[in-house]
Amino acid sequence: MKRRRRTLLLALLATLTLASTCTAASPLGRGASYLLARQQADGGFAEPGASSSAGLTFWVVLGLKAGGRAPADAQGAVDYLAAAKTPQATDLELRLLAEVALAHDTTQLADAIEQLRRSSGRIGPALNSTYWGAIALKAAGRKPGKTTVRYILRAQRKSGGWSWSPHAAADAGDTAAAIQALRASGTSARSAAIKRGVRFLRRCQNKDGGFAVSPGVASDAQSTAWAIQALLAARSEPGKAAFRYLKKLQRREGSFRYSARYVTTPAWVTAQALCALARKPFPF
Repeated sequence: MKRRRRTLLLALLATLTLASTCTAASPLGRGASYLLARQQADGGFAEPGASSSAGLTFWVVLGLKAGGRAPADAQGAVDYLAAAKTPQATDLELRLLAEVALAHDTTQLADAIEQLRRSSGRIGPALNSTYWGAIALKAAGRKPGKTTVRYILRAQRKSGGWSWSPHAAADAGDTAAAIQALRASGTSARSAAIKRGVRFLRRCQNKDGGFAVSPGVASDAQSTAWAIQALLAARSEPGKAAFRYLKKLQRREGSFRYSARYVTTPAWVTAQALCALARKPFPF
């Protein structure tokens, strides 16, 4: 009996070890390992050869959370973000999402974001700060508000897409953020606005499976990641080709290229790619 138990225990340990190895060797696992190595002594995260920045730290924390990981020095990350200057509305909103991921109290941040809401429903100075404001408030357990939903709906262009400001052209990233904001605010995936947004994103997809910032230009990792998250939020399957495109951009050390031609800001790109590969729309 003892020998049998020992055999079963060894088999279980072998299975767990194999599962762990497979996870570590997966695109998500390799990407997360790369990001974990980017944490600095001050608790923040930095691109290779650069100093820590709050903007990158927000995204790395979110990418790790999507991949089921946490910073090795989670308290250091919290302290770094608490001390960082976040003057812009989108800084506050992304900081809130990151601190939710770190299981830190976000009551004051949520209050500050709500104070940025105007009678029109706009949050902060621009359209994109409104999208992120709605997502952040939902993450904090608060309702974005009907006026904010109406403001986002009114901002949709004839093309079906959304832009970062009233005078800019629609793009994949802001369209994806708007779709996720509407879904977080309770807008049905079957609504006309969501369906039009999905059609805009589909027009941004290229033959290589990736998505571009706008129709007719080359694919890139970040636009692809955004599109995947938005399509999932809209309950519209992104398709295997989009995931294959992202995975082909992963480098040996775990980071992701910006595109087939360029490598830039690898930690930032990797963090956003992990959110898509984990199939997790915002907020999560």
